[in-house]
Formats: sequence, C-alpha cells, structure tokens
Amino acid sequence: MAAIDQQQILRALSTVQEPDLKKDLVTLGMIRNVSLTPEGDVSFTVVLTTPACPLKEEIKQACIEAVRREVPEVGAVSVTMEAQVTTGCSHGHQQGDGHAHGEGHECSGEGCGAHDKPLPGVKNIIAVASGKGGVGKSTVAVNLAVSLAESGAKVGLIDADLYGPSIPTMFGLHSEKPVMEGKKIQPLEKYGVKLMSIGFLIETDQAVIWRGPMASSAIKQFITDVDWGELDYLVFDLPPGTGDIQLTLVQTIPVTGAVIVTTPQEVALADVSKAVSMFAKVQVPILGLIENMSWYELPDGSKDFIFGRKGGERFAKAQGLSFLGAVPIESGVGECGDSGTPCVIGRQDSASAKALKAAAMEAARRVSIANASCGGEERGHGCGSGCGCGN
Repeated sequence: MAAIDQQQILRALSTVQEPDLKKDLVTLGMIRNVSLTPEGDVSFTVVLTTPACPLKEEIKQACIEAVRREVPEVGAVSVTMEAQVTTGCSHGHQQGDGHAHGEGHECSGEGCGAHDKPLPGVKNIIAVASGKGGVGKSTVAVNLAVSLAESGAKVGLIDADLYGPSIPTMFGLHSEKPVMEGKKIQPLEKYGVKLMSIGFLIETDQAVIWRGPMASSAIKQFITDVDWGELDYLVFDLPPGTGDIQLTLVQTIPVTGAVIVTTPQEVALADVSKAVSMFAKVQVPILGLIENMSWYELPDGSKDFIFGRKGGERFAKAQGLSFLGAVPIESGVGECGDSGTPCVIGRQDSASAKALKAAAMEAARRVSIANASCGGEERGHGCGSGCGCGN
C-alpha cells in the first residue's frame, strides 16, 4: 500500500465546502492537527467558531466521506470537533469619529472609541429586545443564554430591565447577593451562566424609581464594574421599547447583533418595527427574529393559533430579517421560569425547549456570519453555519 501523506488528506478535505461562505474548509483554516499512522489511519481536528454550530455533525460526516472518497486506501478516519468563538466588528459603539470600529479597523487617532474597551474579555455581545412588553423576551433571553452555555460556550447574562427584573426568579436566585473582590463585583453563576441583575441588589418588593440618567448609570456599572472575565457571549435582556437603556448599551459597548422577540399579533408587530428601526439607526445588525407564543397544541394534536398565524415569520420576511424560529405556548415554560429552572433544562423534550435551543444555535450561527462579514475572511477567519477556523 502506497504511503499516505498530509497533502492528500488536505486535498480531500478541500472538497468540503463551508455552506454559508461557499469556500472549502482548508482555505478557511478550519482543519488542524492532521496526523497519520504507519497503518494508514488518519486523524484531524475541525475547529468551529462556535460550539453551538447547528451543522456540526453534518460537517463532520462530510469530512469523513471526503477523505474516504478521495483517498480510498485510508484506514480509520478520526475527526475531533472543537470550537474557538470568533469576534468581529464593533457595531453601534459610536465614539470618536462616529463610526463603528472592530478588529482591524482603520484608527482615526485620538478619541477613537476602539481604544476604549470596557469589556476586553468579551468576544460577542447579543442584545435581546422587543418592541413591547409581555412577549416573553426574558424567557427567550434566559433560555438562549443557557442553551449557549450548555453547548460549551462561556456565557454571561445581564438583566437590563431595571424596572422589572426577571432573572433572579427565572434562575431561582432570590436571596443570593453578589460580593466585591477588589474593585469589581463578582457576578452570580448558575447553569454555567454568569449573571447580573438589579434584582440581586435590592429587596424583592422594592421598586426602582429612577429617571433615565440613573438607569443609564446603573447599566454602565453592570458593564464596567462587574468582573465578567473571558466570555464568548454576553447576552443583554433589554427592557421593552427604544429608550435610554437601549441607547446607553449601544453607545457604551460594541454590540455584535440583536435578537428581536415578538408574538404573532399585529399589535406586537407594530412595536417590533420600531425596535428594528432603532437598531438600524444605531448601526446594530439584527441577528434574527423569534416568534414566541406561536400556537397552542390541542389534545387532538391540532394547533390553535391564538394570536394569529405566522405574523412574526411574515414580518421577518418582509423586513429581510432571518427568522430564528417559532416557539409554541406551553404551560411548562412558565412553570419552569417560576421555579428557577429554564425550560431547556427543566423540560428538555418539550416543543418549546427544542425550539428555543434551535433558535440559540441559529443565533450563534448568525453571530459567526456577522463576524466574517466584518473582515473575518480577510483575517483568515471562516465562519458561517456557526463554523470557521476559530482564529
């Protein structure tokens, strides 16, 4: 049997394309650690830009099939799937010359906002927003964060709804208080997610009666005075609307993108359009839209579209937004939130949990695509499908 060399394996893997970027895995730098044994067995690593890649198994199988097809004499093929989350442009951080800056930007000199990095260890910032209240935005934010953490990512979650904080209840952390170490607040942690909420700092029945500047100052403190450490994703559960807190966020830190939550009815969609418009004005990309409370499943298996049928999906299509998924109404979701166990953990087999997990994977995929479009390819970064080189 003729000896197999690494170049043969790389040529074989160069026939496997990354689905979104339409480039092969070798060109994108996704293949690492190619190793051969005297018996003709081969092993290599595929490095993704997110552990939440929704096409992880498909890519792995495509690599195995390509090697076996192009190098018939190969023995066993062993593929290790790893991930190293990438970062990209700094959207919405409008300081200095008023333009968004990211890695590899052309510095405008003194006053350039890119030199002021309040969260240097955070790779990606995801804002979860809605046009109006009562659409399940906090439920989505919590389950999005937990799903990403369960995939292996390092995740933080900021409860930015100062007037109606939900995170303490939804994580079952009613009595715990953050502690200070040095000059930094140590976030609480549960289910692999680092957490900060105004609800951890005040009594449960205490109302937050603050004007806009005080609320904005509190959000800035959650960003700058908390020891977030190294994170792949920091999720912000924003309050409804398009007010001071939203503006403070995009003016203080570089936001990778926003996930919009709505219900199907027209009254919710009318407000969602305002949120979409706001993010467009502050140059923050929309990662996609999630339609919550899409239907209720009746005992006979049929669906009752209580709030209308596919309103969010139609809105996303009309606005040119990615549709991240539809989440049904299930009593278990509310029960999980009240008990402090997110449904992706407490009701893993429910339709809602599966939909929320899928939406989280798709959001991670969209983050990777956004990072690549910000110059990732020029830096040798591949992504798309939530995947890439991991540089």
